[in-house]
Amino acid sequence: MSGPTYPDAPDALIAHWEKRRAPMRPVDGEGLAPLSTDLAALRTQILPKAPPPLPQYSSRHAAKEHELQSELGGESALVLLHGLVVAHLRKRAFPAHAPALFYKIWQEQGEFLLSNLSTRWLISAVITFGEHGKTASEQALGRELGMLFSLMKLYEFERLFSGKRPEEAFGLRKVDAELPLGMTPFSLATGGLDINLLAPIWQRAQAEPVMGPLACTLLARLNDDPGGLFRRIGAMRAKKRARIAARKAD
Repeated sequence: MSGPTYPDAPDALIAHWEKRRAPMRPVDGEGLAPLSTDLAALRTQILPKAPPPLPQYSSRHAAKEHELQSELGGESALVLLHGLVVAHLRKRAFPAHAPALFYKIWQEQGEFLLSNLSTRWLISAVITFGEHGKTASEQALGRELGMLFSLMKLYEFERLFSGKRPEEAFGLRKVDAELPLGMTPFSLATGGLDINLLAPIWQRAQAEPVMGPLACTLLARLNDDPGGLFRRIGAMRAKKRARIAARKAD
């Protein structure tokens, strides 16, 4: 492949992105729950296992709600509301009270959501904080984590084509090639780039009263997962250091 990865960037990229951000536009009788909603009461309501069929010519809002009801059947209605709010906030226009409702959900029901949302939805939530957090520090942390997990998803998907599972580290033999953009190589035995990346994010997460528990939960799950780039780098580092130590002992 020659030429730029994305022809006509950035204009073509932005145009494609904007198409995906078209508002959902609920019709009369549809929409998000009001900001005054009793979230504790909503939490106790359980969704049916499957929603009724979606009527023909439904609005984009109704279609998204039906999609989420199908995905989240049997779970709390609060989980559905959270998913709908996040879906609206990903668009370039949304109900005026949506940002405040998102924040209220996490401020009042964060502990419940951490125990009931999948990692996928927790990542969606932290990305939403990146755009709609109440403070600059929340937005910065959300964007950092959004970039981290989004790039990780792309890399981990591409790596599956290597024939190795996420928990399988590469061997220590590498090809002799430069890194893209002329970046300096990473030192497997002594390099600290992984730690330098994660430590300040985790430190900032610990200082955030509302989104902090969400961010820390995601970082802890990343740390505990048996697969992933950071776990594999750790395994390769340990193997490299053991090999160096063995050579010194000879």
